[in-house]
Amino acid sequence: MVKKLFVPVMIIVVLAVVYLTYFSKKEGLGSFSDFDTNNNANKEIRVEIVTERGINKDEVNGATVFYARDKNGMEVLIQAPLMLPPSFEMNNVVTLRGHLHKEYFHAAEVVVN
Repeated sequence: MVKKLFVPVMIIVVLAVVYLTYFSKKEGLGSFSDFDTNNNANKEIRVEIVTERGINKDEVNGATVFYARDKNGMEVLIQAPLMLPPSFEMNNVVTLRGHLHKEYFHAAEVVVN
């Protein structure tokens, strides 16, 4: 009886570990060091907005420019779409979807948590 249950129980345990490791939401901040500047694939990262450095709308280039801090305290210049979610400036933490360049992070999308 125990031998018959061993394999199904192990399959359930493996699936649970895979789900919790790869698919569950991360609550903490992400790290810019997880990004490769040679890769333009968009990835998500949760960051803290550095409000003391300002949030500027660049109408000429059609971008919003601000700074964000990751879990390691690294501050990076962010270029985001001109139109941000209405509650953007009322939040300290946002999720960015984009890619890292040498000088800045290009956020294709900004999601308020």
